[in-house]
Amino acid sequence: MNDILKEIKEALVTLSIPEKAEFFPKFFKTGKGEYGEGDLFLGVKVPDQRSVAKEFYARISMEELSKLLSSQYHEHRLTALFMLISKFEKTKDKAVKDEIVEFYLSHLQHINNWDLVDSSCYKILGRYAFENQKDELLRTLSDSEEMWHKRIAVVGTMHYVKKGSFDLTKEFVTKNLKHTHDLMHKANGWLLREMGEKNEAELINFLNKHYKEMPRTSLRYAIEKLDEALRQDYLKGRI
Repeated sequence: MNDILKEIKEALVTLSIPEKAEFFPKFFKTGKGEYGEGDLFLGVKVPDQRSVAKEFYARISMEELSKLLSSQYHEHRLTALFMLISKFEKTKDKAVKDEIVEFYLSHLQHINNWDLVDSSCYKILGRYAFENQKDELLRTLSDSEEMWHKRIAVVGTMHYVKKGSFDLTKEFVTKNLKHTHDLMHKANGWLLREMGEKNEAELINFLNKHYKEMPRTSLRYAIEKLDEALRQDYLKGRI
């Protein structure tokens, strides 16, 4: 094992908490047939993983990062993603950013749980697509049959939403509005809610067109920050 990978893994083991190692497999649904089936956990809290990533990101190579991101341990993969985000955010070299995006796309099979997706996709793919006018990068993932790819696409538009651009979010939510998985219902509703935080009129307009056909979970997430009377109107189908 490379010295830096050994250091990182030892640092994470030192920070592991047995109670968390027991709890996380249930929380992240690792049972047979569940979305996180087979995932393994050390029991390290996210803030501690961020601290490890901050310590090592500047020293780790992309080849070493690939090995860490390919690990069977969830915390190895999430820590690797935190380091990848830091590398992306710290560089001003477009060639390096291109390389990081290509790396991310080539390791999608390891970005396979909701926290791995949500912590990284909009900070790397979303930002890159927005800044380089490459909507197709996310659109291709939204068209994929893989649920995690679809979630990466819609959550990736978070960067667009933060910049006041909503069309891609609405496109992806509409396209996958009736997806069968609850994790997509939650992601769609979450991004709609974020859109409403930036521009409530945009959310209201979208809801008025689609709320009656939306899964209940998506609707509840989307309307969470609205005025209570208006929330009840949507929940009870009075609009």
